[in-house]
Amino acid sequence: MTTYAALLRGINVGGNKKLPMADLRTLLTGLGHSGVRTHLQSGQAVFTADRGDAESLAAELTRAIEQRFGFLVDVLVRDHGYLSAVAAACPFPAAELEAKQLHVTYFSAPVTPDRFADIDPAAHLPEEFRLGDRCLYLYAPDGLGRSKLAEALARPRITKGLIATSRNWNTVTKLVELTAPGA
Repeated sequence: MTTYAALLRGINVGGNKKLPMADLRTLLTGLGHSGVRTHLQSGQAVFTADRGDAESLAAELTRAIEQRFGFLVDVLVRDHGYLSAVAAACPFPAAELEAKQLHVTYFSAPVTPDRFADIDPAAHLPEEFRLGDRCLYLYAPDGLGRSKLAEALARPRITKGLIATSRNWNTVTKLVELTAPGA
């Protein structure tokens, strides 16, 4: 049995793609998963599965959401080991920052620096980003909503062919906690 976090992209934002968390819990339970919990309303669910891997579980949940709710939602599924490693590898001083200043964008596949070649890091200072294992760390001192760098990083050329979804540092660390063995 492995505990996973499902990260859903773009639900319950601005009245679009409404997916109540109670319905998401019911859906995951109906798929045969146990220990189902959700975190916030923005698309995080934790569950235990005794079959499949992260990719097959994400595909299964994507299909189930589309069948049940009638819209397509990008889903990433990650296990505790991965989530913990991403948090531990943060290149910024997370303990010294406010959660709104630090974000992780999770990607469905590895990303290489060439995707970001047209972004001039100096033009966005003091904002910064660093690449990790299928993720990107973003330091935005004024928060994501005011970040010009976040806007540049979300360009279709950069995310083409990938599922990408971002979480603030509070959510990053909470998902590590919720997926920990015995949590």
